[in-house]
Amino acid sequence: MPSALPTDPRDEAFMQLALEQARAAGERGEVPVGAVVVRDGQVIATGANAPLATHDPTAHAEIVALRAAARQLGNYRLEGCTLYVTLEPCAMCSGALLHARLDRVVFGAAEPRTGAAGSVTDLFALPQINHHTRIEGGVLADASAALLRGFFQPRRATAEPLRDDALRTPDAAFAGLPGFPWQARHVQDLPSQNGWRMAYLDEGPADAPVTWLCLHGNPAWSYLYRHMIPVWTAAGHRVVAPDLIGFGRSDKPKKPSAHTFSFHRQVLLEFIERLDLQRVVLVVQDWGGILGLTLPMAAPQRYQGLLVMNTLLATGAEPLSPGFLAWRQMCAERPDYSVSRLFARGNPHLTEAECAAYDAPFPDRGHRAALRAFPALVPEHPQDDGAAISRQAATFWSEQWQGRSLMVIGQADPVLGEPVMRKLHTCIRNCPPPVWLGQAGHFVQEHGGPVARQALAHFLPPSST
Repeated sequence: MPSALPTDPRDEAFMQLALEQARAAGERGEVPVGAVVVRDGQVIATGANAPLATHDPTAHAEIVALRAAARQLGNYRLEGCTLYVTLEPCAMCSGALLHARLDRVVFGAAEPRTGAAGSVTDLFALPQINHHTRIEGGVLADASAALLRGFFQPRRATAEPLRDDALRTPDAAFAGLPGFPWQARHVQDLPSQNGWRMAYLDEGPADAPVTWLCLHGNPAWSYLYRHMIPVWTAAGHRVVAPDLIGFGRSDKPKKPSAHTFSFHRQVLLEFIERLDLQRVVLVVQDWGGILGLTLPMAAPQRYQGLLVMNTLLATGAEPLSPGFLAWRQMCAERPDYSVSRLFARGNPHLTEAECAAYDAPFPDRGHRAALRAFPALVPEHPQDDGAAISRQAATFWSEQWQGRSLMVIGQADPVLGEPVMRKLHTCIRNCPPPVWLGQAGHFVQEHGGPVARQALAHFLPPSST
């Protein structure tokens, strides 16, 4: 490791100035690292961490200070200069510091995970490099480390930290969405959840006579139920609507491989247990049904009803519909398709703002891993993940289901429309004839107000509504 003792009596004074820059960065929500560049005993440039504010992964304090110093001197070579920084430089910054031909670099706290000045590696000690910058560490190390601990400790203690392998859509993306005033709640510590945060709505009293558990599909999220929620809460009922991990206001794993049928099913089972949902009417559509229809057989006593809209039980026993296969192919060929335009085409009555709300969770390609993964996850063959449990569910619905059921079919759906739903209808014990909505497409919930009122009348006697 570099020397921990300052060789210049002014080192501590200049490091105090770097600490001021670090504190300013922390106040802006950046990791508190600061830097100053000194020449002939005078500060010629300062820098503070700014990757978040500038959307620039290179905007470390050292880089910011180097750029300012180079502009001040009119030369990218900073010979005769010393840089003071509160944290041991990483490999990126170490390379830049060497390239700038600084005389000295003085840092405060060591960085045991990424430090490239002696902790993980020491780029400054490589004899092959044609310029050698003196590196000295440990100056006001305790103060620098304390500043970092003070910044990270409350974030690490929070119940909702963000994993490194996931993204979280900023809350601002969901501000002011039309017809969607509800605040998200979150759960992050379910045994199968892998530390990814799942958002959900929970409206109405916990002891309500009915809990409507609303499961969305791909590429939607709980916004899909905005027309139905007010109908049921006005009746004194409870509505619970989770956003599957990867969708809506939930965390979004960066890799499509994070998504599997079994993972999402298990998270939903644990979520239902955690909230101890009772007197449930299960409301499903699309993937909400592909997953959701496999849930009640695990705890039948929790469920009293099923409201099922355009979806299927993917058992692997029969070929997937031509409409779904075309959808899967389109997603593979155009993975960056516009979600808002998809909703606009199938729901011409929606406003532009309503369609845009479906794009809100996915501000860039990095947030769309679930959209790329889900079309291929629908079980197609008997051995596919989810096929066996779906076959068990088919037996449950046809032979063991004791609750009431209501099927509503959007007839204009080219993906999971009338032919698919007719097959599903035959699997649900004592299901009355379907309700046909000729004007509705795949996303039946966009016609949800009348559907929700009809569901109230179907599942409850008039005196209860």
